[in-house]
Amino acid sequence: MRLRNATVADAEALRTIYNREVEETTHTFDLEPRSLSDQQDWIRERAGALGVLVAEIDGEVAGFASLSPYRPRPAYRTSVENSVYVAESARGAGVGRALMEELIDVATQRGFHTIIARVSGGHEASIGLHRACGFTVVGTERQVGRKFGKWLDVVVMQRMLA
Repeated sequence: MRLRNATVADAEALRTIYNREVEETTHTFDLEPRSLSDQQDWIRERAGALGVLVAEIDGEVAGFASLSPYRPRPAYRTSVENSVYVAESARGAGVGRALMEELIDVATQRGFHTIIARVSGGHEASIGLHRACGFTVVGTERQVGRKFGKWLDVVVMQRMLA
C-alpha cells in the first residue's frame, strides 16, 4: 500500500468511492452524488494546511482521508474534522487504519490542536477505527439527519493532538 497526497487527477477515483456511500449507505449525510467538478473543487479547497490523502494498492485508489475545517469562525481554526472512505473492495485490508494514522500525523505536523470525527450512528466499523486510533466518544447528536426514510444519529468523537 502506498499513501500519498491527493491531486485533482484523483477526483474521479475519489468520487467513485464517495458516491457509492452517498447512494447506498448512511455513512455520509449527502443525498446527491458529487459531480466530477464538485469533487475537483473539494480537493482544491483542502489544499495547503488541510489536505487529502490517498491510499493506493497496485496503482489503484483504495481509499482516501481528509481534513476539513471544523467550523468557519476564526476561533475554531486549530480544530479540524476528519473523513475516511475506503473502497468496498479494499475493506478489511488495513487501508482505513493506515489513512487514519497518516492523517493524524499530518494534522499534528501542521499544528492542529484537535480532530473531531462525526460518525453516523450505528457505523460500528468507523467508530471502532476511530477508537483504535485514539479517539473518544464525546457525545451523540440524536436524530439530526434523515436519509432513506430513517432518522440518523451522529456520534461525535475527538482526539487531542497537543
